[in-house]
Amino acid sequence: MSYAIPDPLFIFELANNHMGSVEHGLAVIRALGAATAGQPLRCAVKLQYRDLDTFIHPDFQDRMDLKYVKRFRETRLADGQFRTLVDGIRASGFVTVCTPFDEASVATIEAHGIDIIKIASCSLTDWPLLERIAASDKPVIASTAGSSFEDIDKVVSFFEHRGRELALMHCVAGYPTADASLELNQIDLLRARYPRLRVGYSTHENPDNVSAVQMAIAKGASLFEKHVGLATDDWPLNNYSASPAQIAAWLRSAAHAYTMCGRTGERAPPLTEETANLESLRRGAFARRPLKAGETITTGDVFFAFPGCSGQVSANDWSKYARFDATHDVPAGAALDGGNTRRTDTRQQIYAIVQSVRALLSAGRVVVPGKAELEISHHYGLERFEQFGLVMITVVNREYCKKLIAMLPGQKHPEQFHRQKEETFMVLSGEMTVVLDDEPRVLRAGDLVTVKRGVRHLFSTTTGVVFEELSSTHFKDDSFYTDPAVSANLNRKTYLTHWMDPA
Repeated sequence: MSYAIPDPLFIFELANNHMGSVEHGLAVIRALGAATAGQPLRCAVKLQYRDLDTFIHPDFQDRMDLKYVKRFRETRLADGQFRTLVDGIRASGFVTVCTPFDEASVATIEAHGIDIIKIASCSLTDWPLLERIAASDKPVIASTAGSSFEDIDKVVSFFEHRGRELALMHCVAGYPTADASLELNQIDLLRARYPRLRVGYSTHENPDNVSAVQMAIAKGASLFEKHVGLATDDWPLNNYSASPAQIAAWLRSAAHAYTMCGRTGERAPPLTEETANLESLRRGAFARRPLKAGETITTGDVFFAFPGCSGQVSANDWSKYARFDATHDVPAGAALDGGNTRRTDTRQQIYAIVQSVRALLSAGRVVVPGKAELEISHHYGLERFEQFGLVMITVVNREYCKKLIAMLPGQKHPEQFHRQKEETFMVLSGEMTVVLDDEPRVLRAGDLVTVKRGVRHLFSTTTGVVFEELSSTHFKDDSFYTDPAVSANLNRKTYLTHWMDPA
């Protein structure tokens, strides 16, 4: 492909508004050049080519009573005259675009070195013409006025299979188009249906309307087309073609829209005053009780109140991914800050655990219900999770309970027992060792073991394992660990709900 369509691009449709006069056509182009001088937006001028001797049926060549035959015949230009207009377009700094209405005109576009081919809405499914356009080494923009999705799908597939750059234009073929008929939401529809393609907006609204282009920009359109002309005593403008002054206002409105819309494809950084304003309105963290140096601070140890102070830990800093340890004694009611606490961010570690568990489940072809709660048990702290821990997924917990439990290679679960529930383990994938009251058993995929109430049990795996736990109702206060250090760790669980969502 010799040329790529600029992004964005504003196309001025000259059509037949050169009025069959090279001098008038050049005057329009020069006036557009003056109107767009200093504008930051890339612009193009578009011509229309018809090989009139073959385009119009021989029997209708002289039928000046037919509106379009009369218009086309009266504005006829010779090949050399069109070349002069193309040269004038380039000399004014514009991209060249042309709409062919027959196969012969595509050859003329190639001979004139036009940059971009535009397909008119009436020609969208003119397959002989599309075949000739696709044979040309030119990017293509196609208008879609009056077309069904079935037709547009066919055209998109046609050009994609031939490796041609294609963009689509939402267009309404009303001249002029009333505001109530602009249907700008069609831009959203086209972008959603054809996410690989650029989508634009070809306008026929009142030339003084400068708000529609702003809305189109906000909806993500990146190509824009408007009919243009230059009024004279002999050739007044039609009611959907814009004068150079109106084009200048149109572009100013578009440039202002880009300023208001800001960045595309990335989150905008906060303004300096925005950050300061938000921070000043946040609640600060205060000690609910006296804290000793070295203590891990839990949610129950703090309260949040306004106003906070500079450098203070805020409620916005407090999450299940942040652990705070007191580095100094903190009196009750005192603010927590960087001088008396140390923060450890566990988000990346939790994310890595989730990814490992998802891989283990996938390898074992284990299906997990959507939105099932995931519980990460880190009995001796996250820093020792690779050695001691497991991940538990609660499927249902009523009078009966089902959980899926995943352990990574090399993990152990500390010894515990239950007083209220009885449970049965069935291995789905991998291998594990279960120790029941000091008696070890090796379980592989398909094996089951029942753990009765009061039976001490621990389990470990060298390969990684996924197993089902089927039991009576699970109660959070029904797990009794034989190592008191586990029970003393009040922050040994991390719960996630949206862990199956893509990162």
